Amino acid sequence: MADNNKMSREEAGRKGGEATSKNHDKDFYQEIGQKGGEATSDNHDKEFYQEIGKKGGQATSDNHDKEFYQEIGRKGGNSRNDND
Repeated sequence: MADNNKMSREEAGRKGGEATSKNHDKDFYQEIGQKGGEATSDNHDKEFYQEIGKKGGQATSDNHDKEFYQEIGRKGGNSRNDND
């Protein structure tokens, strides 16, 4: 704990997150995620999503090599074949 027996924001957030996860199931998190996605899409245009997609793709490519992409491609292909 932080000084003076007070919790830091990090500690309080962690404890709150743990308590929430004990009281809610996967459906709860899916619902709030969907609501957040809808609210975000209402407040942003196509260019916003293009920019964050570009940044995410660049960050991923900076951190992974050719073998990483081969492996995820293989997994995706196997998953697709399992669902056909």
